[in-house]
Amino acid sequence: MITGALRETGRLFALAAEVSRAVFRRPFQFREFTEQFWFVASVTILPAALVSIPFGAVIALQVGSLTQQLGAQSFTGGASVLAVVQQAGPLIVALLIAGAGGSAICADLGSRTIREELDAMEVMGVSPVQRLVVPRVLAAMGVAVLLNGLVSVVGILGGYFFNVVMQGGTPGAYLSSFSALAQLPDLYVSELKALVFGFIAGIVAAYRGLNPRGGPKGVGDAVNQSVVITFLLLFFVNMVMTAVYLQIVPPKGG
Repeated sequence: MITGALRETGRLFALAAEVSRAVFRRPFQFREFTEQFWFVASVTILPAALVSIPFGAVIALQVGSLTQQLGAQSFTGGASVLAVVQQAGPLIVALLIAGAGGSAICADLGSRTIREELDAMEVMGVSPVQRLVVPRVLAAMGVAVLLNGLVSVVGILGGYFFNVVMQGGTPGAYLSSFSALAQLPDLYVSELKALVFGFIAGIVAAYRGLNPRGGPKGVGDAVNQSVVITFLLLFFVNMVMTAVYLQIVPPKGG
């Protein structure tokens, strides 16, 4: 069991390395990339916007309640916005990319695999990784980066509304605390997280789609496995990136 898990992990990293090399090969499948980009964006934009509103509201309400107990209401805006930008935004994007876009990528590649289309492509001298996997992984990464900005903006607006309207906060204090605590590296690490999470979601979905077991039922199992594996990897990578960021970049005013 341990040997099998290590073997699967090695194959996953090998696919990631092969995709990274194939990105710079020509010809680049621009049409396939455009189609996949539009598809992933179309299935994730609306859910991301709808999910980010309650996320921002819950964070603002919880942080606002805590700061009121500590007598630091003036820092509610900064704390809630940093939580949305650094943590909630990239995670929401990653979960939606993996759950909606990644599952579709895995199902598509899995159905092609069991129909032996990929074997036929290899016989004709066409690399399935360069032709099919690379455009899908790049599309997932691009949508994740752009969607992270949308989620952050909508989450901040939701937190602002609930803090000012429901908790009696003042707009000036909300905005001033944000400018006092936030800094540009917070946005940079948020976008970097979204980029890495999109890469992980695309690679895991492609790997499970290229290696289904047991025919059509195996494709369904591969889709479920890709989503679960991606979620676990995302939370682990997020913890590592957050810890490294807090060690490298000092807090503003610290």
